[in-house]
Amino acid sequence: MSRLSRGLLPPAVAVAVAVAALPVLALPAGSAAAVTYGTPVITLSAGYLSGAVGATGDPTVTVTVSQSGAAASALTVAASATTRSSVARTGDVTVTGTAGTRTLAVAARGVGYTDLTVKVTGLGGRTATKTLHYAASPAVRFAAESRYLTGSSDASAAVDAGGGHILVADDESNVLRLYDRNASGAPVRTWDFGSALGVSKEIDIEGATRVGNTVYWTGSLGNSKDGVVKPDRHTVFATTVSGSGADTQLTPAGKYTGLRDDLIAWDRANGNRYGFAAGAADGQVPKQIDGFNVEGLEFAPGSSTTAYVGFRAPLAPAVTGGRALIVPVTNFSSLPGGSVHAAFGAPIELDLGGLSVRDLRRNALGQYLIVAGSWAADDNSDPYALYRWDGRPGSQPVKVLDLPTSDAGGWEAVPDVPDLTAPGARVQLITDDGSADLYGDGTAAKDLTHPEWKKSRTTWFTVN
Repeated sequence: MSRLSRGLLPPAVAVAVAVAALPVLALPAGSAAAVTYGTPVITLSAGYLSGAVGATGDPTVTVTVSQSGAAASALTVAASATTRSSVARTGDVTVTGTAGTRTLAVAARGVGYTDLTVKVTGLGGRTATKTLHYAASPAVRFAAESRYLTGSSDASAAVDAGGGHILVADDESNVLRLYDRNASGAPVRTWDFGSALGVSKEIDIEGATRVGNTVYWTGSLGNSKDGVVKPDRHTVFATTVSGSGADTQLTPAGKYTGLRDDLIAWDRANGNRYGFAAGAADGQVPKQIDGFNVEGLEFAPGSSTTAYVGFRAPLAPAVTGGRALIVPVTNFSSLPGGSVHAAFGAPIELDLGGLSVRDLRRNALGQYLIVAGSWAADDNSDPYALYRWDGRPGSQPVKVLDLPTSDAGGWEAVPDVPDLTAPGARVQLITDDGSADLYGDGTAAKDLTHPEWKKSRTTWFTVN
């Protein structure tokens, strides 16, 4: 019997022999190498964002993140710094979602601007950041019923596009925009028909109406704010609608540039009753009590050919307490793309408490709403009111409510009219905020350099 079998070898020798007797196992290739992670990648759908103090459903930004070697769900996203905590702190930023695409929202704390650092943290302690430039406007009345349409601050006319969407015009450009009317944010789609219409300057779109699949748009027909005659503002044009809701598409369908001259000639032939020639003369400011400026457009009861053209100026007569003026154009639908001059019906003068027409809208039941405001160029220091009317020349409108004027922006557009006899009927109105100092730095909204910071406000009001 050997010394090994009898367990008589020294301990060190015995261990060495035992280890040598063990089988050798092959290690999988690469298992000894440490896992490596790349630097995370973070992108923002927009580098600029606006909000409002106390707002409901402010615009958001989409954050996209990834990291080589890691699943997107392993990454965290949060705000890590702010340059002005009085506007928004890091804790006021929320990021929802766990996949590669997240949604970032900011709850404004105060008015002004701040730069927010958005940080993604990946595996291996790797990080990356992006800067979000944020602007917050003041709280408004009826905040829960308000939304903000970004991309423009000068909403001036709007019509329903169906499917919870609206088409909105801007009086500072020739761009038409499609918005989700129930959400704050950028337009779903835009169209710029300036080239198609042969204009190089703003049309100053102030009125719109829809009949079937045609939307008619009109410029103000007035001079510039400095009293200069601007021919592009004399444009009336039509667009053809296809699809609805978010799938809405527009194509141009003709224009007419003679309505201003036709109105002046008609008034002159009737003894210059309304002073159109004088109000439209070169050097005359349009937004005067005796000026010349169109802001409302809608078809007469039961008609798809006769349109009511509503005037912001002049009043009739052109004195404090004067009546609002509407001139029926009996062949309006034939004007864009046609070869005829405008024909006119008897003028209509409405008692709006000394206010003038800022917008005019009819529903399928023949019920009208009139947004009434001052002829003056003031933003919102003068009264605004909402009136209902049956559209008949011999009847007078009835005030539904006084509109709030404590917040920035002037009430400018009503996209559609509900059944005004239905209990709890609500209507959505839109402001023109172009002259407003939204962020407390003295800059008019129309002059802001980033479209995400430009915005108009919509608010729902109960009218019955």
